[in-house]
Amino acid sequence: MTMTDTAARELALTAFHAQSWSAACAHFDEADRTEDLGPDDLECYAQALSLVGRDDACVRVLDRSYHSRLDDGDREQAAECAFWLAFNQMNRGQMASAGGWLGRAGELLGDGADDAPLRGLLLIPAALNALLTGDSDAARLLFEKAQRIGRISGHPELRALSGLGLGQAMIAMGKSAEGMAQLDAVMVAITAGEVSPIVSGLVYCAVIIACHDTYDVGRAAEWTGELTRWCASQPDLVVFRGECLVHRAQILVLNGKWTEATEQVQRASECFGALVDQVGIGMAYYEAAELHRLRGEFAAAENSYRRASQSGHETQPGLALLRLAQGRVETAMSGIRRALDERGKPGDRPRHLAACVEIALAHADVVLARTAASELADIAAASTARLLDAMSAQAWGEVLLAEERPRDALDELRRADDVWRSLGAPYQRARVRALQGRCCQDLGDMDAAEMELDAAADVFRLLGARPDMLALRSLRGIDAETGPGGLTPREVEVLRAVATGCTNRAIAEQFVLSEKTVARHLSNIFSKLEISSRSAATAYAYENRLMNR
Repeated sequence: MTMTDTAARELALTAFHAQSWSAACAHFDEADRTEDLGPDDLECYAQALSLVGRDDACVRVLDRSYHSRLDDGDREQAAECAFWLAFNQMNRGQMASAGGWLGRAGELLGDGADDAPLRGLLLIPAALNALLTGDSDAARLLFEKAQRIGRISGHPELRALSGLGLGQAMIAMGKSAEGMAQLDAVMVAITAGEVSPIVSGLVYCAVIIACHDTYDVGRAAEWTGELTRWCASQPDLVVFRGECLVHRAQILVLNGKWTEATEQVQRASECFGALVDQVGIGMAYYEAAELHRLRGEFAAAENSYRRASQSGHETQPGLALLRLAQGRVETAMSGIRRALDERGKPGDRPRHLAACVEIALAHADVVLARTAASELADIAAASTARLLDAMSAQAWGEVLLAEERPRDALDELRRADDVWRSLGAPYQRARVRALQGRCCQDLGDMDAAEMELDAAADVFRLLGARPDMLALRSLRGIDAETGPGGLTPREVEVLRAVATGCTNRAIAEQFVLSEKTVARHLSNIFSKLEISSRSAATAYAYENRLMNR
């Protein structure tokens, strides 16, 4: 090795320990031209390559380290190198190659000590497979065994991976509190910098996803903040940055910062695109679709949901809610029923149930809506997540309002309002306040109704939630687009229904209103048109060609 090569190697190692990954790669590339790098150097080189997204080069360098250790007779280190090659391939979805490397690692380990770190590392893939196939108890036992070996050996990566898996297994078994406590313990080691960057990034993302799946908003925000700071400390980090941006966007959407969330999702898409990460980019497309849907940008939402699906990401419940907003209620109903009938991730079910309540009520299926709300309430009761409490109370409020029990509905909606306010969720709170306004209307308290609806309208306007603004204007009868005789769009719809012979009950079911609200609309119609009977209203509708519009 020449003096120039030695200088390049030293610069590479200095950059590596400073977590300047691009510089480390550049200097390692230069030093490697003589092919004199030792296995320790090669493994640092491989880590840096992985962190800047050069996965193929990472595998080639790790393979060289593996063979170098074999040539040196260091079977134990060669076996661990084989494990990390398998780990890299598993993360890329190349399971056949990963299985081959795991086989080599096992052969090299042979009858080695039961407390050897590699013994524990080799338990991780089997435990993950058990977890993914639904055998949570078997996964827990394997992760616990790996964790014991990690504690005895003091191997930081083994302790982190086994603790992560154990927490995930507990959550899958319905022991969310114990599982999250286990994940918190793992995060202490991660934030203290005790674990390699690749494992640290994986743990950060997995823990935040666990928070998302258990509806633990507080933890999700806290660990997302930590991940953001971790990524910021490594400016040229490529992997994990996309996930970080998507997780930030999810928190920003909840907090009503939609513009900033859109920027984060766009940046995440660019990061994933550079890595050709299909799973990650699917997640980014789904979040982009949700933002488009909430703003009423339906064509853009449709395109983003399609791209999410092409990347392997589930599009429900967002796509069903888009169909509902487009007025395609039957299609929305089919989509959400399919999602509920499939065996998906347990963490997705509450979101599907909440969407089912809204869609079923639009479909005039109050029985289905009540069934979905009841299951959601059971899930919320078994959890300590306040987000689930808010979702459940809101769902029950919607059902009770449809059942013409506005006073009972108002109690549930007040409870949901309190939780949404405490969580800093302005959009969800505005939707609840709009529902409270409808309750007050049905109870005859028009002053309270106006105040609730005004408060909701202010938030929808600020956020740019156009579909909600239009629905609210229609509800209040103050849409600028009025029909003949000064009728509001909703009054025109009710008049058309009367002209086809519908009863008040049928009209209420069709438009998901209470019969009392329908009666009030009819009273307004009669007053504006100066008529006094349904037959006169029918004649007016045909004379003014309202039936052909």
